[in-house]
Amino acid sequence: MEGTDSGVENHVATPAACATYQDMLDAPEHMVAEIIGGRLYMHPRPGARHATASSVLGARLGMAFHSGDGGPGGWRILDEPELHLGEEILVPDLAGWRRERMPELLDTAYFTLAPDWVCEVLSPSTRKIDLMRKRPVYAREGIPHLWLVDPVERILEAFELHEGRWVLIASVEDDEPVSIAPFEAITFGLGALWD
Repeated sequence: MEGTDSGVENHVATPAACATYQDMLDAPEHMVAEIIGGRLYMHPRPGARHATASSVLGARLGMAFHSGDGGPGGWRILDEPELHLGEEILVPDLAGWRRERMPELLDTAYFTLAPDWVCEVLSPSTRKIDLMRKRPVYAREGIPHLWLVDPVERILEAFELHEGRWVLIASVEDDEPVSIAPFEAITFGLGALWD
């Protein structure tokens, strides 16, 4: 059974204000572990729809912005980086840093520098955590851009942070063209994420 596409709530949370980094390290290999608000949340690795949307989006943006192939470059785009943001330890599906803020890729297991863009691919087992727990942390840390991708509804919503609040700047669906900040220098069809 593929956890994130099953429609079943698969996350596990420990009691408030007691999770440690060691708890994350001790999590089973087949689980993604995060600490939010002092709690350890665990959920299964992504299912096929989730993984496809994340992989294809990462490849599209990575070629143009990470590698500079068919786009302007200037970014570091990473799959599932571990972010240590204050007391929280989050693992977004994708994250990107402008190279002027992260000139060299550090050889570390996690990052303490907040990214310039994060993307969460919503699935039944992570939707509530992504929307209600992680999104406020991203705002608190001043991350300027947040994309939410829903592979079931075939929607991408993009937000910019303004005065500490998320403002919806674009919503695209099905196979509409995507050319959205901070990656508006290229255009691609959203439908590639669903195939």
